[in-house]
Amino acid sequence: MASLLSFPTSFLSPRMNEERRSARLILPNNRKKKTSALPGRENGERKGLEGGRTWAFSMSKASAGAYFYEDDVEADPNVEDSEPPDPLAGENAMNVVLVSAECAPWSNTGELGDFAASLPKALAGRGHRVMVVSPQYGDYAGLEHSAVRNMLKVDGEDIKVTYFQAYIDGVCFVLVDCPLFRHIESDIYGGQRRHLLKRMVLFCKAAVQVTGLSPFAGFFYGDANLVYIANDWHTALLPVYLKYYRDKGIMSSKSVLVIHNIAKQGRGQMEDFRYVDLPAEYSNLFTFNDPTDGGVHFNIFAAGLKTAEQVVTGRHGESWELETPDGGQGLHTMIKEVEWKLSGIANGIDIQEWDPRRDLHLNSHGYSNYSLETFRIGKPQCKAALQRELGLPERAGVPLIGFVGKLDCKKGVDLIAEALPWMAEQDVQVVLLGTGRQDLEQLFRELEREYGDKVRGIVGFSVETAHRVTAGADILLFPSRFDPSGLNQLCAMMYGTIPVVHAGDDGSRDTVRTFFPFNDSGLGWMFDSAESSKLERALGNCLWAYRMFRESWEGFQMRGMSQDPSWDHAAELYEEVLVAACGRQASSSIEYGDW
Repeated sequence: MASLLSFPTSFLSPRMNEERRSARLILPNNRKKKTSALPGRENGERKGLEGGRTWAFSMSKASAGAYFYEDDVEADPNVEDSEPPDPLAGENAMNVVLVSAECAPWSNTGELGDFAASLPKALAGRGHRVMVVSPQYGDYAGLEHSAVRNMLKVDGEDIKVTYFQAYIDGVCFVLVDCPLFRHIESDIYGGQRRHLLKRMVLFCKAAVQVTGLSPFAGFFYGDANLVYIANDWHTALLPVYLKYYRDKGIMSSKSVLVIHNIAKQGRGQMEDFRYVDLPAEYSNLFTFNDPTDGGVHFNIFAAGLKTAEQVVTGRHGESWELETPDGGQGLHTMIKEVEWKLSGIANGIDIQEWDPRRDLHLNSHGYSNYSLETFRIGKPQCKAALQRELGLPERAGVPLIGFVGKLDCKKGVDLIAEALPWMAEQDVQVVLLGTGRQDLEQLFRELEREYGDKVRGIVGFSVETAHRVTAGADILLFPSRFDPSGLNQLCAMMYGTIPVVHAGDDGSRDTVRTFFPFNDSGLGWMFDSAESSKLERALGNCLWAYRMFRESWEGFQMRGMSQDPSWDHAAELYEEVLVAACGRQASSSIEYGDW
């Protein structure tokens, strides 16, 4: 228990703890006064109180940031302060630490990495102070060494971790570096199950202690008015560790657990409890009578669901599908028990990243940026460029069908494989991009060998290629058996690419409205059960519209590109959940509140 009880000194020292807990933003008074001009005010100036002096942190595009005391800077009589605008969050503004096993652009296998990069920026835009913590799997450019080190114990071994940071779009990104995370960037969830478990235990310990170690981006986050956002089983230990610290009187922080992929739960034998380094009385939190395998199992997701103050899934409404055996993947009975704290929030997409008008991946090799006004020219250019890049015959009139995603049966890759002989008979081209299960990766290679003039199976994940497939394809397939958010469909429609989606009990129903021929409405096609024959039927109808009804097809594209799938609304809803996690009512007043 030494590593958990040996919390950072800043939390255990009464003087430092009190000073950092009382740190607050310096608010402007009603009287404007002449004062010093701080460099980079628009790019991340921060102020706070420490030891009775006012400190400031300024970060500009040209530097990694500066940390200094305001009274050390000479006043400039020609500069007058102006009051900053009131934050949208008003009195609800708080400290938020989002913890994720991946975060774009540094590590990204799909929707979780995009989520970890996008929601924090939207929350920061509403006036919250936001930090993101993620592992550092490689040597990433643009990071600053924080000079912070920590020693943690996992499975009886002392492991040193260091922290790197970057301040981007109002968010402090902190990456945890240690030997356990290095050289696995191509398969961050790979390796033996217990090795993965130990990595996640180490990561959660490093993340839960980060707010008391050092002033990241100029701030000691401390413990007051602080909520952690954990994501999936990889970080579902965070709510448990926070409960432990609250029980010991060390911390008061609360947590929200977000469900992205409930099929992966961190399950194992109860003997795995020894790795999490908690007293024996906490083992009941991980004990779960698993209806899928039978018997009692160790389950990290179950422990997180029990201990988090609030739970969110990537759908709006009541997320009733998680309470079904298929949707809950064995945890449906527990989901029912915690229904009182479960919210469904439909995610947005990062419109800075996914926008064909300014997509940097479309600036070369014959690709072209395009907008709602120019897509009739730009999108065919992207299609031709993709065909050339992948060595496919350059045919403007042939439907180009794409798939981008993780290779596992949850994503429905097996349905595509079963339907591919039928697709090959329809005079189409198919581009498949993904990484995951080795047998499915091998299947991609075999499909390309068998249908070489029509199929390209690209094993691996490239952000650039994913963007180019999304822009160049006419149709994107989303046969996922369970997809709680439907983000990929939103990205496809932003690029004028038509989705064909399995409409299970998931986020697809929220993002794709099926084609209705009598009033020329809809955004794509859906099929209602995970069967290759149903996929063929839906895709067949889509191909028929592509070839026979070009005006209707362009209507699909224009409706999809005209949507506003930004994160702004989702951030507002998450704010309500964060306030509820703190045990208080959300305030609708727009005032510049203290932190």
